Amino acid sequence: MLGLLAVAAVAAFLAPTGAHRSDDASVVSPPKAALAEAASLTGVASVIDGDTIEIHGQRIRFNGIDAPESRQLCENASGADYPCGRRSAQALDAFMAASRPIDCTFVTWDRYHRFVGDCRRADGTGVAGWMVEHGQALDWPRYSHGAYAGQQAQAKAAKVGLWAGTFQAPWEWRAAHADKSPAISQPLGIINNQVAQSYSCQPRRTCRQISSCDEANWYLANCPGGGKLDRDKDGIPCESLC
Repeated sequence: MLGLLAVAAVAAFLAPTGAHRSDDASVVSPPKAALAEAASLTGVASVIDGDTIEIHGQRIRFNGIDAPESRQLCENASGADYPCGRRSAQALDAFMAASRPIDCTFVTWDRYHRFVGDCRRADGTGVAGWMVEHGQALDWPRYSHGAYAGQQAQAKAAKVGLWAGTFQAPWEWRAAHADKSPAISQPLGIINNQVAQSYSCQPRRTCRQISSCDEANWYLANCPGGGKLDRDKDGIPCESLC
């Protein structure tokens, strides 16, 4: 329990001003004490997207894999577009719900102060490996050094998940869309036909001028001077958007 409280304290200290999902997972160097304390995180996880969860208020990025972006579309076997990013997140949510809690072992901190870790369900099943094996995420050689290449080969041969149709690797998709304003995505599991709206890099000063968590994430990641969003006059932090 003391270890968990220590981790929670570290997480609170290092909480990002806005969660980022571009996933250039360059690392930063938090205080040595933080690294010493953050051996693991355990709890009931909520899904952020197909490769990121949250436990006790701390964002956790799965080590060595990359899932489609929330806004990303892929093609199924018939050539029709489908929201593969949302499907990946839904698959992760159902998988984790079958055996709780989730335990994540610390690997590093990324540049957005997310805990990068290797996570397992209560029954011992590795989360990242399962996602790759079922075609819901890709082995990311840049960070995995091929750790999930075997599971990916099986998924590709079986044509499951992403491999049933055609898709762009998430890291390539992000690069191709880096200069484009994304559409506002819906919460996990809610896919509808609302007219897409666009974000912009208009000058912003407070969190209240950002309309959603997705917009906050995008603004922090893509706009000049977007590395910081000021608290509102009543002290509400930007993290509250998410």
